[in-house]
Amino acid sequence: MGRKYFGTDGIRGRANGQITPELALKVGQATGMIFRRGDYRHRVVIGKDTRLSGYMIENALTSGFLSVGMDVMLLGPVPTPAVAMLTRSMRADLGVMISASHNAYEDNGIKLFGPDGYKLNDEIEREIEVLIESDLGKRLAESRWIGRAKRVEGVQARYIEYAKRTLPRNISLEGLRVVIDCANGAGYSVAPDALWELGAEVVKMGVTPDGFNINRDVGSTSPAALQAKVREVRADIGIALDGDADRVLIVDEKGHIVDGDQLMAVVAKSFRDDGRLSKPGVVATIMSNLGLERHLEGLGLSMARTAVGDRYVLEHMREHGFNVGGEQSGHIILSDYSTTGDGLVAALQVLAVVQREQQPVSAVCHRFEPFPQILKNVRYSGGQPLKEQRVVTAIEEAKARLGARGRLVIRPSGTEPVIRVMGEGDDRDLVLEVVDGVVDVIARAAA
Repeated sequence: MGRKYFGTDGIRGRANGQITPELALKVGQATGMIFRRGDYRHRVVIGKDTRLSGYMIENALTSGFLSVGMDVMLLGPVPTPAVAMLTRSMRADLGVMISASHNAYEDNGIKLFGPDGYKLNDEIEREIEVLIESDLGKRLAESRWIGRAKRVEGVQARYIEYAKRTLPRNISLEGLRVVIDCANGAGYSVAPDALWELGAEVVKMGVTPDGFNINRDVGSTSPAALQAKVREVRADIGIALDGDADRVLIVDEKGHIVDGDQLMAVVAKSFRDDGRLSKPGVVATIMSNLGLERHLEGLGLSMARTAVGDRYVLEHMREHGFNVGGEQSGHIILSDYSTTGDGLVAALQVLAVVQREQQPVSAVCHRFEPFPQILKNVRYSGGQPLKEQRVVTAIEEAKARLGARGRLVIRPSGTEPVIRVMGEGDDRDLVLEVVDGVVDVIARAAA
């Protein structure tokens, strides 16, 4: 059954469009009711990124939680993984991150974490949706049990220390010139400080948020400025985070982009060599390149694939005992350290390999030659174009043309009204022809 509010990564949409104060209030009330599980003062931590609408949503959520008897601890602008970590560290019953990740400032979202620091599963999200649609006014706390709210100081310093401690004690970043692009988002303060404290020479970008410029021509989804800066200052490496700093993209010293697939290859081999892999393999999604799968096979490692979304990667990791997983987009999950993707921690693991091997980033981070991969989006306004017979037939014929030489993945986005069509294989011209053909049929069906 489809869900009305939740997508693949919490609730997301246009601020004062889909994401209104009224909805945020009800999310706080409904979620608080579900996690109010005993006769004690319940607590929720709330973090946010740097969007203007964060103030509005933060206050509405706070009111919702307070009205059902939960105390609220406000963290201010911090990365999503910091919220996950602090939910556990501060023994909270819930964690909330207000962010639309890599989207523009006009959008915002609500990500929810349980007391263990993990994102809520589908079943609990469905319970929340049912409650949102119900009459919540009859279930509010008695006057004497209404919650209190307060700002928490020092949370950024706590996160910096946590991130630094994921590295071996003998690792220093001295001698490295690092450009860090924080996307004018949640990591704008903590990421440069962590790198500097570890000894790196730090060149900062995207660290002047104004409520409107998050992800605007900066960050992991707009890497051109970082590539130019790395070449300009002759840096050893460039690091780009997204708006809530749970994903990362690397730029080598030549200005070339290194995606999440290459980063998983780097970390997997490093962990294997150090005896830190809990299982001989990694978990990725259906979007990860065939080149990564073949590379891992050469190392004696497996690669399990899940649906797109870091939550599904993490669910598979937890169920089957893996401790390295991620997405091509740069969500890298290292479950020995974190319960969600963490852009800064993933970057630090790569930097540790660079320092240990004493090789340039272009050598360290180019582990395999990726198969040609084409990704195109088809925007649609409603209906179910993927269920139309002409679309089903076109997809079947396209897969048959690729055969064993490639893959075709078609899926609706979980965060915006587009259908993503991805094809890959050893023949780029064939892949492009197949993808264009499927895109054309879907576009006509969606018109």
